[in-house]
Formats: sequence, structure tokens, C-alpha cells
Amino acid sequence: MIGLAYCDRKGRIFFDEAYEPLADDGTIRKAQADELIEAPAGTVPMLLPGRRPRLLSRATRRRYALAVALPAGYTRLLLPSYVKEAQAPALPLFGYTFACVRDDRLHVAAMRTDEGEDWEPRFFAHGELERIIAHRLARDPRNRVLRQLALCARDYGCFTAQNVFLERGEAALPVSPTCNARCVGCISELSDERGVPAPQVRIAFDWTPDELARVAISHLEAQGDGIVSFGQGCEGEPLLRSVTIAHAIERIRSRVTNGTVNLNTNGSRPSALRRCIEAGLQAVRISLNSFRPRVYEAYYRPRGYGLDDVFESVRVCVQAGVRVALNYLTHPGVTDDEAEVFAARQFLGEVRVDMVQTRTLNIDPEWYFEVTGRPQRPLGMRHALATLRECAGALGNFTHTH
Repeated sequence: MIGLAYCDRKGRIFFDEAYEPLADDGTIRKAQADELIEAPAGTVPMLLPGRRPRLLSRATRRRYALAVALPAGYTRLLLPSYVKEAQAPALPLFGYTFACVRDDRLHVAAMRTDEGEDWEPRFFAHGELERIIAHRLARDPRNRVLRQLALCARDYGCFTAQNVFLERGEAALPVSPTCNARCVGCISELSDERGVPAPQVRIAFDWTPDELARVAISHLEAQGDGIVSFGQGCEGEPLLRSVTIAHAIERIRSRVTNGTVNLNTNGSRPSALRRCIEAGLQAVRISLNSFRPRVYEAYYRPRGYGLDDVFESVRVCVQAGVRVALNYLTHPGVTDDEAEVFAARQFLGEVRVDMVQTRTLNIDPEWYFEVTGRPQRPLGMRHALATLRECAGALGNFTHTH
């Protein structure tokens, strides 16, 4: 039996197996047993204020809908379904996943799609992370990149920023304060149209190539098979600073030859990407929410480029022998729409990428459906993920160092 998991007004969680909650994947329906797993470690339950859980039977009173945010390595299969009250506030930018109770344990609609110790939830003793950060800052006290990463590691809980100080895995190198897209759910700069604050503050400075290179060199010297990645959540589009990135890569490779230099980008400028590749870029992770121009442009709201430019950037990387991953922002009811699955299969059949990395799109589901429209025929996220696994070199959630 699938039972109701819900919250009271104070956010306390209760189970009631007498009621069965409904889920949403673009259509309102029952969750299936094979779509559910026991909530993994690192799952974060969330109260949905002003929203009543939608049930298979009659409605309930004084109960609020519950959703969860999943840890890294899991891909969401279903959204919570709810009835919205008139004065319900806008939801902040989290990845809302369907949750329920089975056998008196919290279950979630998800599947494991990757694993790696660098991305497991981390627990620090009181003051431990701060001491590690202070020790690293003392080695390069005037480096503005390091100061930004300290903020990201401490206040935002960013794993790639923490990796800089822990000297492990993939390390962040934010570089661009500006962007050529106006993403509906941007995590570093939002308009006031929905009254939802961005969870991060965008960087405000143009670092020098030397500042960036010093961070990267230190990381790669400490971590033989490590990764340094330009392009992070606290910034805009790094290809707008491709000259700086290219100079930084040249400095990095003049000192160290091990590890991987990676770029996270929206892929909007193929010529700028070529510049970085010629400087020694080895891996690229290109973000998109859809293989369909209408859906892509509705969310990204690009300025001066389109999805064809993104596809051309993928081709440029593949032809140059650069390792290519697609950072695919997934959302039930959009990712698994029949038209989307067809478009993904068509492009990936033409251009073979090394990996598709699924990312839960953090946004109010209702807001996203307003932007993209509800699906004509959702095939289910399991079907969509199976198609991606079939068409790409690999399916996962993050880049591995080996």
C-alpha cells in the first residue's frame, strides 16, 4: 500500500496509510510501486505551504503537502500533486519530488543514476569546515577567487567549492559576472516577477587569469586525477570571458599536466569555445533543459543565440576530441513528453556525446508548466532515462575523476 506522508502547519511530518496521495508527471495519477524507493540518506523533506495534498479519495483538512529534495546521484521520477489555496506563496527554487509512506517508512519517486564518494552528503564537526577554509585562505590571502569559493563552500554548501578546500574531486572556478541568458529559474540572478529570491548571489568581479590559475594549480598538484571546472552556479556564462579562461588554462598547463580542465557552459558561443579548446580545454559540460527549440527558449530566454548554437558547440567539441557531457535539466512531464524523447533521440543519434548528466531542475513545478506547457503524452521518466542511456555513451549525474 502507498500511504500519505504530510506536514502540519509547523512542518512536522506525519504518516496516514488510510489515504493514498496522487502524483504529477504532467498528468495527475497514482504512483506505481516500481517508481518508489526508500528515501536515501541526504533526502531533505519540505513543507509546501498553502498546498493541500491531492488524494485518491476525499480531501483532507489541516494537512499540508510534503515534498522532498533528493541528494546527488538520484533522478526524480514524479512531482507532488496538490490543491493550491488562494493565498499560497510562491515556492522557492528547489527540486520538488513526490514522497509517500510505505511500510511505515518515507519513500520517494526516484531512481539511483550515479554514485561517488565525492558527492555523498557531508557532515562536518562544529567549526571543522571553517578551519579548513581559513588554512587554505592563509596560503593565498589576496586571491579573490578563493574568497568567493569560501563563501560558496560555507554559506551555499556547494560541493565543488568545498572540494577546493578539501583538495579532492572536482573543484570550482567561477569566472563570469555576466550572462547572455535570462533563465526563468536562475539560481544567481532573478527578476522580481514571482517574488522568489535567488538562492545565491552572483559574483561581481572579473578575476584575473593568474588568480584562477593559482587555485587550479594548487588543486591539481594536491589531487593527481582531480578536475578543475570553470562555470559554476554563482556566476553567469563563462564563454563571455573565454579570453580570460584561455589565458588561465595556458598558465595552468605551463605548471601541471595532470588532471582535467573542464568547462560548464550554456554552449552559446561555438567560436569562444574553440578558443578555450585550442588553449588546452579537455572536457565540456553543456547545459540545456530541452532538445526542442520552443521549450529551450521558453526557459533560457537566450539573448543573441539559440538552440542551434548550443548544438553546434556540441559538434565542435566532439570533432575536437573533447570529452562532452550534456547537463540535462530534467523535469517530469517535460523531459518524458513523447515529443521531447523523440527530439533527444534524434539529436543524440546524430551526435554521440560521452555522457548525459541528469540534473533535477530546481523550480516551482507549477511555474515551469506555465512556461513550457503541460505534456501531450508523458511516457514516464523511466522511459526517458532508458532512451538517454541507450543513445549516449553513459548516463549519470556528475563527472568522475576516474
